[in-house]
Amino acid sequence: MAITNGPLLNSVAAPQKQTLDSNYIDFTSGAGNDWGQQYLPDLMESEAEVFGNRTISGFLSQVGAEEAMTSDQVIWSEQGRLHLSYKGTYDTDVNTFTVISDIDGNVSGDGFVIADHGVRVQDMVIVAVAGRAIKCHVTKVADEVITATPYGAENADDFANVADTDLSATLLVIGSEFAKGTVGQGGSAAAGPKTVKPTHKSYSNKPIIMKDYYEISGSDVSQIGWVEISGEDGQNGYLWYLKAEGDTRSRFSDYLEMTMLEAEKTAAASEIVDAGGTDDAAYAALGANSGTEGLFAAITSRGNLTSGVTGVNAATDLAEFDAILAEFDKQGAIEENMMFVNRATSLAMDDMLASMNSYGAGGTSYGVFNNSEDMALNLGFSGFRRGSYDFYKSDFRYLNDKATRGSINEAATSDAIRGMIIPAGVSTVYDQTLGRNLKRPFLHVRYRASQMDDRKMKTWITGSVGGNVTSDLDAMQVNYLSERCLVVQGANNFMLMK
Repeated sequence: MAITNGPLLNSVAAPQKQTLDSNYIDFTSGAGNDWGQQYLPDLMESEAEVFGNRTISGFLSQVGAEEAMTSDQVIWSEQGRLHLSYKGTYDTDVNTFTVISDIDGNVSGDGFVIADHGVRVQDMVIVAVAGRAIKCHVTKVADEVITATPYGAENADDFANVADTDLSATLLVIGSEFAKGTVGQGGSAAAGPKTVKPTHKSYSNKPIIMKDYYEISGSDVSQIGWVEISGEDGQNGYLWYLKAEGDTRSRFSDYLEMTMLEAEKTAAASEIVDAGGTDDAAYAALGANSGTEGLFAAITSRGNLTSGVTGVNAATDLAEFDAILAEFDKQGAIEENMMFVNRATSLAMDDMLASMNSYGAGGTSYGVFNNSEDMALNLGFSGFRRGSYDFYKSDFRYLNDKATRGSINEAATSDAIRGMIIPAGVSTVYDQTLGRNLKRPFLHVRYRASQMDDRKMKTWITGSVGGNVTSDLDAMQVNYLSERCLVVQGANNFMLMK
């Protein structure tokens, strides 16, 4: 377009009507007045989505449940084992078994009191010592010391390959034997317990408060950009603040899930606990009430750990997977389990299955989905059965994405998480707050809420922009808040692959 002479454009008029550089603002001149380029660029307005769906939230909502709470902590109890089995030492010369822990390794103070072990006089037991399973009869109980006399010999050291010393041993009660005309356990004058009392373990967790914030000035809200944006939450248009606010919201939603996976309780030695020993206000504000137990920490402390299926070769991977099944047999033996694994573990398992089963794509069997391949793929899982267990395998984006756990796994190889196995279904637990037994998913989120305030996911806007005028600040301030914790019930049925 032609432009008339002016002091800021062209100081000398062209003598003839002609297209000259001096009569136009050159877009490529770099002089700051770059308009009027002869050829317009081919402008691609839409923002390219080069990372696909960037959010990782949704895992907990798919495998667990969410429930409101009104307290500062949640306490639940889990039943103990039905049968009596203990670890300890066996003096093979005098046939005395000293209880050290229960079969799960719990000692006094961990929900198990050694002196209340439950083994009684006249019980029939098996003592596993030095590779032998010796059948014994209990003749005396003195607190944690149990006299278990072998049926097949005078003393345990009379058996082949059993040394005359204190040896590590395991004791299992299999029944009892009484003489004719004698009273039962209730009327016996012998020392030791008369009634086996059920035991349970109590656990607790506390919610933490999470916050985020986004602010934009009133002028920037009214400014239109030339790039058309779109986001995971459905925001679109040419207003860039929609993109920024939507990304902040999506990021906070991911934080809600990532925290429930990764968080851990604060150790007593942490400087965060020593609020009076630091000048940092952030430490002082948290103090001893900081931290909460996330999924990975709960499985590490109360569940099972394995290197998983390492991808060495199909035969080795199958043996490693069978070792996982053996661990589940020792626990609740939940029939249906969900596996969330990273890409390397997923491919290793596909190769393992392909070597054993030629049916289906990649050797994957869809039997647990009524043998329907479409049903399995629509759910995003590959299903297969091994032994008496059904497994539903799915890739876990959080473990693969470079912007999340993927990069951490590459840098911290000794603490890398390759996947986890989570039981499906529900468990029965005693809720001490409600005072009754409840059926709940093994995994669920508790968030603070009451009739006055719901803190599951709060969002509010302050300022003078957006129609919600709350102050004279010429800006829009968006606040996000949530208060929640994760409850992992029956962690002994979970397995973490590291």
